Amino acid sequence: MLKTNARRWRHFYLDRLVQIFVYLAVLTVCAVFLWILVDLLRGGFAHLSWNFLIESPRDAGRAGGIGSILVSTMLILLVALGAALPLAWTTAALLAEYVPATSKFGMLVRYSLQVLAGVPSIVFGLFGNAFFSIYLGLGFSILSGGLTLACMLLPILVSTAEAGLRAVPDSYRLSAAALGMTRAATLIRLLLPIAAPALAAGLLLGIGRAVAETAALLFTSGYVDRMPGSLLDSGRALALHIFDLSMNVPGGDVPAYASALVLVAMLLCINIFAMQLVQSWQRRNTILE
Repeated sequence: MLKTNARRWRHFYLDRLVQIFVYLAVLTVCAVFLWILVDLLRGGFAHLSWNFLIESPRDAGRAGGIGSILVSTMLILLVALGAALPLAWTTAALLAEYVPATSKFGMLVRYSLQVLAGVPSIVFGLFGNAFFSIYLGLGFSILSGGLTLACMLLPILVSTAEAGLRAVPDSYRLSAAALGMTRAATLIRLLLPIAAPALAAGLLLGIGRAVAETAALLFTSGYVDRMPGSLLDSGRALALHIFDLSMNVPGGDVPAYASALVLVAMLLCINIFAMQLVQSWQRRNTILE
């Protein structure tokens, strides 16, 4: 009896200890995020204004705003998504609907994507500089930076899209086959609309990854902070602008803080929206099951 009680108390204290460690870990993560956010607010909130968001940088970024920087960032992002989305979602549909999960080809593609996801961003930057900027003759341009980011986004977009398609119950595929629908029609008219929240969540996660990228754009899109006239012009992304202000521009700390605050606000909104879409997708899958 005494041994049984001692064992129960030991398990009780062990459970309490594990709970304490879990709560401490959560509180530590939240505290780090709040510390960064408060530091950015203290350093850059007073510098924020509408003019800061629409004006182009002056005096190496010490004056003016980030209007041209935001335009360059959006153009790089649009190029990356325009190049990556068709390839990624087509690959995901192939892996989920046309290739058996145990096939060697499917395993090779998934392994390649896993390796691609683990490649450091600076390596993508060197590859983009060698292939897009030099070999294809695109130079330091928005097009080179966007295509380099497209290569980086492929693992995120493919994995989320494939997971969303595989989560659709097989009963939908069987019902569509019983009605005489082809596999392509089933994919386009039935499976993709059901998996749309997962596709959107992966898209938003990819956008968040691309917006915050610095190293890959260092050797591809360039440093020029003026308003781009075309996709072949050099353009400075927001994350790269923050790096340049904080590292290379004396007296650029305040605009760097304000620019970082804008970037964090964008990433926060994107991630909250993505989490809402994932929760909606999970609720829909629960109802379907």
